Amino acid sequence: MTNLTIELNSVIDMTEEQFFQLCQKNPDLRFERNAKGDLIIMSPTGGKTGNRNGRLTQQLFNWADRNQLGIPFDSSAGFNLPNGSNFSPDASWITIEKWNNLTPEQRTKFLPLCPDFLIELMSPSDSLPKTREKMKEYLENGMQLGWLINPKNQQVEIYRAGKDVEILDSPEILSGEDVLPGFILDMTKIW
Repeated sequence: MTNLTIELNSVIDMTEEQFFQLCQKNPDLRFERNAKGDLIIMSPTGGKTGNRNGRLTQQLFNWADRNQLGIPFDSSAGFNLPNGSNFSPDASWITIEKWNNLTPEQRTKFLPLCPDFLIELMSPSDSLPKTREKMKEYLENGMQLGWLINPKNQQVEIYRAGKDVEILDSPEILSGEDVLPGFILDMTKIW
């Protein structure tokens, strides 16, 4: 199954609140929205992708619990990016300062910011060119470090603010560098 994109902007200019309500009224569906206002309906993942995503999230949450430097999120968390896109990365993290600057109401809805760190895990229904575009969009909106994991090719694309994309073949570990100090993702549990 592939993801579907519906052009809505020519019909309705959906506000962030309306988009949030649409998602809440349809909990069995996963939506994203690009900066043009197009609605993207994400297909569910299979067992293998779901397990891989759980392993990513598990390792990120365990690290975050130990150091208390920020707040991690799983794939169900939505982010309203500064450019108007509404995305839900597979795993993400923001600094504790950003979290503390959010109001209690902002914390209950899609967060009005871009994650400092995120992971996008390719599933069979994902398009590599479209996911690369999304990673670049995250960078343009404030992401400091991002990993695009492609299990099919056993490659990882590393996106860093102000730097060229680095591509690694079959890495055994990934480092959170200075964005997530001390975080090491064990890729042997992902491949």
